[in-house]
Amino acid sequence: MPRNAVDYEEDFYAWTMEQAQLLRSGEFSELDIENIAEELETMGRSDKREIESRLTVLLAHLLKWQLQVGLRSKSWSGTIREQRQRIEDLLAESPSLRPLVASIRPGLYARARQRAADETGLPERIFPAKCPFTADQILAEDFLPEG
Repeated sequence: MPRNAVDYEEDFYAWTMEQAQLLRSGEFSELDIENIAEELETMGRSDKREIESRLTVLLAHLLKWQLQVGLRSKSWSGTIREQRQRIEDLLAESPSLRPLVASIRPGLYARARQRAADETGLPERIFPAKCPFTADQILAEDFLPEG
């Protein structure tokens, strides 16, 4: 650790403020490079996890919308809209995460399928085994699946 540095483990906020000041003043030799690198990686993983979480909620609601026609509500459509907007905000800040939506990892869809089953009380087998929606449909502001 550089001399006279605030301890990363003891006071994270003070450490971040000190590191920012050192960067701005060009005192690069005093930077805590290892912990800065770790924090940057953590920030990236956090955005990825948030998109995955929001996609799970969005997909679960799209599945519910598709299979429970008689129970559709403004709450469901509001949740769908909110998740799409938040995902688009994240993708605007980190466009390199867009392929995550396009690939819809099987594990992510499986979690959404489980969630939809849990929230509806329907057996999981009723929901499609593979994601029935394209990435464009998932993110399209006006797309709602038909029953």
